[in-house]
Amino acid sequence: MFTFSSLQGALSESAASQSILELDGGIKVLVDVGWDESFDVAKLKELEKQVSTLSLILLTHATTNHIAAFAHCCKHFPLFTRIPVYATSPVIALGRTLLQDLYASTPLAATTIPPSSLDEISFSYTAQQSSSNILLQAPTPEEIATYFSLIHPLKYSQPHQPLGSPFSPPLNGLTITAYNSGRTLGGTIWHIQHGLESIVYAVDWNQGRENVYAGAAWLGGAGGGGAEIIEQLRKPTALVCSSRGGEKSSISGGRAKRDEQLLNKVKAGVARGGTVLIPVDSSARVLELAYLMDHAWRADAATGDGQLRSAKLYLAGRNIHSTMRYARSMLEWMDDSIIREFEAVVDGTKRPNGTADRSRPEKEAGPFDFTFLKLLDRKGQVDKILENPAEESTPVGKVILASDTTLEWGFSKDVLRRIAQDSRNMVILTEYPTLTSESHSSLSRSLWTWWKESQELSNGNSNGKTGHKLEFTDAKRQPLEGSDLSTYQQWLTQQRQLQTTLQSGGASTLEAAGDVGDEASESESDSDESDNEQQGRALNAATTMGQTSRKKAALTDEDLGINILLKKKGVYDFDIRNKKGRDRMFPHPVRRKRGEDYGELIRPEDFLRAEEREDGDAQDPNQAGKDDGQEQLGKKRKWDDASASNKGQGFGPSKRPNLTRNVSDEFEMAVADGPVEDELDGIPDDPDETSAGPSKLIFVKETVAVNLEVEFIDLSGIHDKRSLHMLIPLIQPRKLVLIGGNESETSTLAADCEKLLAEGSVSIYTPRIGVSIDASVDTNAWVVKLAPALVKQLKWQNVRGLSIATVTGRLLAMHKQLAVAAAANVEDGANKRLKTEDSKEQTLQKTIEAPIEPTLDILPTNMASATRSVAQPLHVGDLRLADLRKAMQQTGHTAEFRGEGTLLVDGSVVVRKTTAGRIDVESIGLPADGSLPNSQGGTFYAVKRTIYESLAVVAGA
Repeated sequence: MFTFSSLQGALSESAASQSILELDGGIKVLVDVGWDESFDVAKLKELEKQVSTLSLILLTHATTNHIAAFAHCCKHFPLFTRIPVYATSPVIALGRTLLQDLYASTPLAATTIPPSSLDEISFSYTAQQSSSNILLQAPTPEEIATYFSLIHPLKYSQPHQPLGSPFSPPLNGLTITAYNSGRTLGGTIWHIQHGLESIVYAVDWNQGRENVYAGAAWLGGAGGGGAEIIEQLRKPTALVCSSRGGEKSSISGGRAKRDEQLLNKVKAGVARGGTVLIPVDSSARVLELAYLMDHAWRADAATGDGQLRSAKLYLAGRNIHSTMRYARSMLEWMDDSIIREFEAVVDGTKRPNGTADRSRPEKEAGPFDFTFLKLLDRKGQVDKILENPAEESTPVGKVILASDTTLEWGFSKDVLRRIAQDSRNMVILTEYPTLTSESHSSLSRSLWTWWKESQELSNGNSNGKTGHKLEFTDAKRQPLEGSDLSTYQQWLTQQRQLQTTLQSGGASTLEAAGDVGDEASESESDSDESDNEQQGRALNAATTMGQTSRKKAALTDEDLGINILLKKKGVYDFDIRNKKGRDRMFPHPVRRKRGEDYGELIRPEDFLRAEEREDGDAQDPNQAGKDDGQEQLGKKRKWDDASASNKGQGFGPSKRPNLTRNVSDEFEMAVADGPVEDELDGIPDDPDETSAGPSKLIFVKETVAVNLEVEFIDLSGIHDKRSLHMLIPLIQPRKLVLIGGNESETSTLAADCEKLLAEGSVSIYTPRIGVSIDASVDTNAWVVKLAPALVKQLKWQNVRGLSIATVTGRLLAMHKQLAVAAAANVEDGANKRLKTEDSKEQTLQKTIEAPIEPTLDILPTNMASATRSVAQPLHVGDLRLADLRKAMQQTGHTAEFRGEGTLLVDGSVVVRKTTAGRIDVESIGLPADGSLPNSQGGTFYAVKRTIYESLAVVAGA
């Protein structure tokens, strides 16, 4: 059974993606936790209802459309952190930097408290009307890092059997495999195998190779170049594919023409001394654009008379240093050309910027060691580069890549406001902006609409000049005062009481970060009975608190249960009769010691001698490192002390590297990437607004005249019409589910697929949001019984832990009643008596009513010979060339790999394995040394015998 339901992104203008896949046995898999720039909590209501039924979560891309709501769900949805999450390593690393950038850029992402909860409290406690824009507690960078550290990293093409959540039914051999989807670093096409269901989930993929990203793995990935879909992704029972781009035609000339168009627009903008703004995301497509622009500046500098030589190139993002640091550490996830470029730089065979002078000791630049691109992570730096000094006679062109593509948050919005009124400036949109709300469109959507209108009026020859006005809406924090502050405190108290009553496991939303580990370890040791009681209690308490007719916000005595002894003053007795679970014991929270199967954890500081403990307590932290340079007699020096004492003494660097760090890798201060100017490097950090305490959300609107030039070049990297029409027929799915596009794109692609695929052979579904469809595999399975005589004739063969046998028999309809009667006749044959006519009729009636059991029995002699002549033998199993190489070496042959998928044995026999699983064996007929073949047929027949021995040859009869 396979049921699909889309929570976001189906037949919608919004690009956010959330889907639930329900498999046989009640297994529910959530794919993606996307959000759009509206950050509307109402769009997450259905997901919140499904949290307690989810088995695992899969993430596809590190973009806001696929991962933006992850931190919000972890912080505000109970039990969400107890669900296992799986993603590739780049998605984990870049997703963490993306959400840290998002919450630091706009308070709108923190969301507000639902008005229904505030109305209830306001009615109960105060007669004044409180604000409905009170902000929730936003996840801190440390909390976001903690949430992403819980994700299980996976690699491409490695099947994995995941673990289900504590409240999930058994997964029963569920297997997930990640494949490269292109477009983003670590982007994933998921293959889910469960029983007879083989599901391929592929959204926002790109088959074409780009500068940084390799193509999708449909045809074998980078370097595949095959004409057939790889065997693991071919003929799935269901293919879930995004329809976005179904109406988009491919650019003639491909990637090279696209990059040329972008650079021509940039050169035209900087030639007139203007500022060119290119909105990008902060984690995914930014790597492609940053690499393209920096290498374009390198190539222009090599010519000596280029147009870009005098222009400045910047990349602005609040967490951009961490993003680029992660990118430099994950080159193996990128295209082969990036790896070759890095290897060439390491080997010293290539000089950056065409430098030919070997005498100058110059640091070589790798793929992401930017030479001309300067990284900006502070608003003061962005304001500094946009200032126009009066002493400049000729304006200097600037190109600024800034997040985010929607222009609703991030530095891109600030840059657009500063440059909008100058006609020399230009903004280049690189992605098709979606429409999240009919009443309000994003800034990028408005600019794209103006560009589209100008293109239609001028038949594509317009320069993109605009003369409109644009309304900027800025979301800001304002500290709570008066009734709003008291209402928030009452709501916070109510939530704490509810969480104390529920006592749910995992990281609590309102607890300190230091108690997270203890609470999680305590909750894991609870019994299933206690978990069920907690879930039931949670439902009852939530239902009770959701009633708007309540006259008080505090919990009732029944809701508090045994906790009434702790929460209420003057109560010292509690009746435990007819109570179950935790209500039968005193509510004393016990912190269990962490341990493992091999014994207790030992803390070395508990076993210090008295004098050692006194020395440690007496040490003043403020004086640490003051006397490091002085020689201390009677104490051993540590490696850190030795290396510190040798600094500046001319003895050279320490032979032992300094492995100690003051901060973790997640929160360390990023070093300057590239040649950042001195005046930019000295600008102070932006103030942290998230730690300002309880706040409410206010909106400030400003209307700005827009006179700049607007251009659009599609660099989103999403599949186009040609790719969809070419690959979907090659994949040959039995069921096709189209999501991730608006109604026009989805209906057009569905109609095209009906023509491309065999009519009636494939069921095509276009579900709406919240509508479940049954896309189960159409199979007919029967259970038959094997006769004892047939079982004795079976010949079993073992292939990779599986037992395989061929069965050829005759299907008979046997009554269970007859089988029982036959056994009874054998046992009680001596006691048989004549039956009356009535007893015979009763026996006949029982026989007719007995159920029929299909049974396979041996074939008669006259049918066995005819069947044997028709049946053909079948080879079962999957041959791995690595296993064949090992087996040939063990038998005395030489075997080595020559290229991908090619094995050379004894220099004369070549074994190839195609993407379809076919094994080809070729031989020159003679050994490599020219000698005659041996009596056993030579290397060719030795290889052939080894291949057959590794497979199960199932005979036809």
